[in-house]
Amino acid sequence: MSAKSKTATWRKWNNVLHRDLGYLCAGLTVVYVVSGIAVNHVADWNPNYAIERRSVTISPVAGDPLTPNVAVGILEAAGVEGELRGSFRPNPDTLRIFIEGGTVNVPLAGGTAEVEMVRERAVLHAANFLHLNHPKKLWTWVADIYALALGVLAVTGLFVLKGKKGITGRGAWLSALGVVVPFVFLWLYL
Repeated sequence: MSAKSKTATWRKWNNVLHRDLGYLCAGLTVVYVVSGIAVNHVADWNPNYAIERRSVTISPVAGDPLTPNVAVGILEAAGVEGELRGSFRPNPDTLRIFIEGGTVNVPLAGGTAEVEMVRERAVLHAANFLHLNHPKKLWTWVADIYALALGVLAVTGLFVLKGKKGITGRGAWLSALGVVVPFVFLWLYL
């Protein structure tokens, strides 16, 4: 077998491996991309839960605010739906009512009550659950194998093209840039 034939065979198998691993990793990559962007901006928003806040006007509370009947009456008067979970007084002038999926802060003298409802962001919550490796167990192995597959994709990708557009030409410059960028940010932030 000639050297040219060996190179062609090697490159063919490199491209096959790169293509097939790319197909296998595509779905997980989309999950990690969406979750990664969401989690990177956790200072700006909650990627797992949507939080809705609103104010409602209520009358002064009559009776013992810690009794369930009074709390349910307050919720009904305020137009707040949700199963009563409990209540307590964080201070003498306020009642905090816990309902399924939220809380209501009520001024006992009447006025503006603050309602906060929390609901799970279905797709993002699930993606973040996997991305941040909350399941542990078998998922850790899946994530590790995926990370290794990405490494193989990166290395095989270097050799997909040959010539001036491959690793001996433009690819060398782009690969070097990909290595330099993280070090520049480490230098800036550390």
